[in-house]
Amino acid sequence: MLAGIGLMPHGNPVLEPEDEETRKLAEVLKEIGRTFSDVDSYVLVSPHNARMSDHLGVVLAENLVSWLPFEGKEIPGEWKTDRGLAEKIYRVEKEAGMPVVDLNFASLRGEYSRWPLSWGELIPLSFLKKKPLVLITPSRGVSRETLVKFGEVLGDVLDMEEKKVALIISADHGHGHSENGPYGKVKESEEYDKLIMELINGNRIEELPKLPEELVRKALVDSYWGMLIMLGAMRKAEFELRTSAYACPTYFGMAGALWVRKG
Repeated sequence: MLAGIGLMPHGNPVLEPEDEETRKLAEVLKEIGRTFSDVDSYVLVSPHNARMSDHLGVVLAENLVSWLPFEGKEIPGEWKTDRGLAEKIYRVEKEAGMPVVDLNFASLRGEYSRWPLSWGELIPLSFLKKKPLVLITPSRGVSRETLVKFGEVLGDVLDMEEKKVALIISADHGHGHSENGPYGKVKESEEYDKLIMELINGNRIEELPKLPEELVRKALVDSYWGMLIMLGAMRKAEFELRTSAYACPTYFGMAGALWVRKG
């Protein structure tokens, strides 16, 4: 059963907040961790793992290993893949005609079946109790309709599970909030982030596919494609927003939100 959904950023500032907005955001992330402490597994969608131009990936490697920090911030550790759930997700998505591939490295199974984790996974995982997980990597080259459909199929798979599963969407938003940042300052980053929070807090997530392509592109985001998967999964049950927060202490915007299943 899909027990709930957490939208979680992957920026270093949430690990050691230095301002009030970021502290509030970190508290939301801790609340996500507490709420999902009793689930059996996570499905984690990250934009900073395997990058493919026109496919989505489901990682089947058994061992997920900390490898690539952001700006030198190490988060050591090793996580296990929920191999049975990962194989089921891959198989059902493939049967549904989704452009999905299975990912592994070195060995099909066992000790040497290993896969690297980046900051895109490690920072959200640092707020979550260690459990088996399934890592999914979306692609910006896949159509909006396909990403939503992928999420719908994913929601079906998770709802057929006897175990409780939480869906985690790793996402940062506009990356053009500061002239001193690597991408400079662009007005679309502020516009996109403001709109995303309005959709979250106003229970208007269904409007995500309607966002103008030019806005998404110019805002310099990595959140949009994972959130479309989230939208599809959310259509399979009723969820209510429990808490949310936003902060932008550097050049990129970060948001946290927790949805729990009704009933």
